[in-house]
Amino acid sequence: MFVLFEEAGKFMAGRVLSEADTSAQVELDSGKRVKVKAATILLKFEKPSPAELFASAQAIAQSIELEMAWEFAPDEEFGFADLARDYFSAQAPLAEQAGMLFKLFESPHYFRRAGKGRFRKAAADIIAQALLAIEKKKLLAQQIGQWALELGQGRCPEPIREQLYKILFKPDKNAPEYKAVVEASRATHTAPLDLLQKSGAIVSPYLFHWKRFLLENFPKGTAFPNIAAPAITDALPLAPVQAFSVDDSQTTEIDDALSVQGLGSGTVIVGIHIAAPGLAVRPGDAVDQLGRARLSTVYMPGHKITMLPDALVQSYTLQAGRACPAVSLYVTLDEASLEIRSIASRVERVPIAHNLRHDQLDTVVTEPWLTDPSFEHDDAVEPDPDLRLYLSFLFRLAKDLKSKRELVRGKPETFNRPDYNFRLLAVTGPEPQGAEIVQISTRQRGAPLDMIVAESMILANSSWGNWMAELGVPGIYRSQASLAPGVKVRMGTKALPHAGIGVKSYAWSTSPLRRYTDLVNQWQIIACIQHGKTAALAAPFKPKDAELFSIISSFDAAYSAYNGYQGAMERFWTLQYVQQNSITELTATVIKDNLVRAEELPLVFPAMGAMGLPRGAQVRIKLGELDLITLDIHGTVTERLDLAVAGPLVDALESEGDDEEVAGPLAIAVDVSETAESASEPSA
Repeated sequence: MFVLFEEAGKFMAGRVLSEADTSAQVELDSGKRVKVKAATILLKFEKPSPAELFASAQAIAQSIELEMAWEFAPDEEFGFADLARDYFSAQAPLAEQAGMLFKLFESPHYFRRAGKGRFRKAAADIIAQALLAIEKKKLLAQQIGQWALELGQGRCPEPIREQLYKILFKPDKNAPEYKAVVEASRATHTAPLDLLQKSGAIVSPYLFHWKRFLLENFPKGTAFPNIAAPAITDALPLAPVQAFSVDDSQTTEIDDALSVQGLGSGTVIVGIHIAAPGLAVRPGDAVDQLGRARLSTVYMPGHKITMLPDALVQSYTLQAGRACPAVSLYVTLDEASLEIRSIASRVERVPIAHNLRHDQLDTVVTEPWLTDPSFEHDDAVEPDPDLRLYLSFLFRLAKDLKSKRELVRGKPETFNRPDYNFRLLAVTGPEPQGAEIVQISTRQRGAPLDMIVAESMILANSSWGNWMAELGVPGIYRSQASLAPGVKVRMGTKALPHAGIGVKSYAWSTSPLRRYTDLVNQWQIIACIQHGKTAALAAPFKPKDAELFSIISSFDAAYSAYNGYQGAMERFWTLQYVQQNSITELTATVIKDNLVRAEELPLVFPAMGAMGLPRGAQVRIKLGELDLITLDIHGTVTERLDLAVAGPLVDALESEGDDEEVAGPLAIAVDVSETAESASEPSA
């Protein structure tokens, strides 16, 4: 005897070897023996064989007209054999019964299952909706096939072009556009990115990177809601100083300024003045929510995405000609020895006399100009004499602070490589479009103005960090346990040493208009100034506050993403510069393995022939093809330049393996005016 049964949604048939009340042992045509529950057995028969029955039943199932079967079916629940007898004849044979079973089972839009071999017909309106959905699905499948065909032929359908970045970076795998790309990729044996490039979907490499960054980090766009800047209502005293800031000309968020009092008296007071949005913005208000959402300003050549709206920033920025609310750190020093006698903090209004600019003064404010009163530049516009005196003292102080940090650090800080500045010309709109002419210039790290600003900010961040810790007020700190390889900079709420800078503790506090962590720390510092020893009770964030840990986690992720994008775009514009200037060869220094660093450009890349050469070896590189989408470029070593007798490296070329792709941008230029206190800090 044979049985037809259902197993995991499939129909099977086989010969019964043994049978009990609740199950049967069945041998399939393949020879496999299975235990079948009695509840799943739908038909029992002596002949024909299972294979013959299946072949006949499937042929019959294809001939059944569903509409007619639905008309024959009763309104109440019914069995498949009953409908077979109504549809075919009262003596419907086994094959017709099995054929009806198969047809009912594969037509759930007409007949719903109601139990073992039993069904109930669907309502007419449900069937109409189901048939419409089936037709749509069929048309959609045809559309997907057509799109895939066009992609394979090198043409990009417009719907796919519109969804390009979502398909590549945040795909909806059920979307027809995505399915078409996958189908075309499989059919052509081409990676999706290569396929879309060849089809012309990516019209601008720059926009490719820009749209990807926005999709991943600003899916709702970069526009701000219309929010008015809250007013600072505190009655603040006026500071008896004339302060000045030092930034690049493009800087609009002027966070910090300096002042000097008492030169020539033996006791000098240096003021470090930080813009004070924390006096107006409060945790949880509308402006705070904007800052909490973005966490930092995003920098890139030719453009930036600010943490806060520009109109709001201008309310608190340290603009020359105004007395601006500020949180000030006053450091009293012995003028001769530069010994720090006392440190005090105040909340006040600070008159800003000058907004000095790096790009205008770097060639003027040089070490000889600062250290030799008789030194004069030819044909140069110099700051007024008082500023020269102030800058000269601050430069002497900066060198002293740096040397003391280096003693703690255990080794001197070296700035062997320059910072690179990018300038984009012929910009056609408020944002770069990728076709601009690139100019790349250098500025040696550790230049006098850089050092003055960097050391002042390090002094403020470390002093305020120590003070918060003494008062038991939690803050957001950056720390590094040691300078050993692999020991990274960490963020936390405890005041721990920062070995990379050489300070007891370090809390970012000097860029509250550009970094959310600095705004948080400013709230805590203001509480320290206003409440002294009871500040821990009045500060917005209390010890072990879960919100602080949440802010640190979010900031770490966002800051890493923003820095990664900045580095990627600097690499993009460097490659654009290479392409625009038709650079085919350059000199480079071997870093490790097969990686080399260009000597005159911020560019690290793999070079065939560099493997096995000592670190620091100077070589000439012939550049290969570059790709502005993957940001990839490679080269070949043609000559060793640091040997007594330089010559072709034939042996090295023959032994070199395949090029490695550089993982991410390895040359990032950071404007010291934008992140002054980071100038001496190793990257996290």
